[in-house]
Amino acid sequence: MGIVVRKIQRADPVIVDALGTFGVATIHEAQGRTGLLGPAVRPIYAGAHAAGSAVTVSVPPGDNLMIHVAVEQCGDGDVLVVAPTAHSDAGYLGELLATALAARGVRGVVVDAGVRDVAMLQQMSFPVWSRRVSAFGTVKETLGDVNVAIVCAGQIVRPGDVVVADDDGVVVVRRERAEAIRTASAAREEKESRSRTRYEAGELSLDILGLREGLDAKGIRYVDADPEATD
Repeated sequence: MGIVVRKIQRADPVIVDALGTFGVATIHEAQGRTGLLGPAVRPIYAGAHAAGSAVTVSVPPGDNLMIHVAVEQCGDGDVLVVAPTAHSDAGYLGELLATALAARGVRGVVVDAGVRDVAMLQQMSFPVWSRRVSAFGTVKETLGDVNVAIVCAGQIVRPGDVVVADDDGVVVVRRERAEAIRTASAAREEKESRSRTRYEAGELSLDILGLREGLDAKGIRYVDADPEATD
């Protein structure tokens, strides 16, 4: 028996858009190196970027019926997050489902399985992050769930969580923490901007990051030649 939750609490769109201005790596670090999906889930084309509130779908392996059900529950500014209940390399969606999602204002899809029609998706500028590119089709037979907590590529994703994705991967921010992580991400980016200026001026990371004292404590030795070398 499948469950479709029709009303979910989404993150503030202003905060979602603000988080979308930061890179995935920045957000991941800003929230204590958490929330990053496994690296096997990659963008299907370079330069893809999306930020939105998660609509989640739990699907059986090789069956995309519930993605069709989920389209109706999607709205402007959402990111669809799809996770099979068991490993599957099937192509769960392609150009037609992407067209339907784009028409509802969906900003992208994250799927812990396969995707197909990648040339068309790139031509549409519809961003997808997937574990595989696979032309292998799916059936439409078995129920799953929409807008329940799922595990996607090793991370729990809850309906309404903020999903940010770019060339570096996908990161999830709990809806309740979105404003705090936005603030922390802005602070981290400002700090990195100051460091970048110092790097450009020729300073070394050893000094900027204060690593020299730690190296001394670990017993590092600097020598002018390899003591084991022979003529």
